[in-house]
Amino acid sequence: MPREYLRYDKMVEGALRAVVREALHHAAERGLAGNHHFYVTFRTTHPGVQIPEYLHGQYPGEMTIVLQHQFFGLDVEEDRFGVTLSFNNVHERLIVPYTAITSFADPSVNFSLQFQPHGPLDGGQTVEEIEADVTGQAAEAEAAQEERKRGEVVTLDAFRKKH
Repeated sequence: MPREYLRYDKMVEGALRAVVREALHHAAERGLAGNHHFYVTFRTTHPGVQIPEYLHGQYPGEMTIVLQHQFFGLDVEEDRFGVTLSFNNVHERLIVPYTAITSFADPSVNFSLQFQPHGPLDGGQTVEEIEADVTGQAAEAEAAQEERKRGEVVTLDAFRKKH
């Protein structure tokens, strides 16, 4: 029977993603005071990311945006945020799920967070699917080992003296 462990790593990561959401919420409601500014790096191929096609071409894997002086319409939701930024003097709307974020930083206070990727990787499998495969393979190997231990039948005839 496979053991089920508490996934503290996932709990901590969820809590830290909530820190990002709260920082963005604060910026949306009150603006960024002093020298505060955010660098948000995210995977452009993550499900739910909405960016213009030409930006996908320029940033096929990962993109970093800066929220400092000129950002507009910062909308913070439970699972994602949206913001309008200027690219070559053209305003573009970006939608980014928190699970797409790979790093978040506020250099003004020397604060940064790194996250494990979620969702599809370049090979098409999600991180969660890969973890499930690895866990499943480990469980199968453990079960096979247990089966080998229980499956060995020894007859006593081999140890009896023959007269």
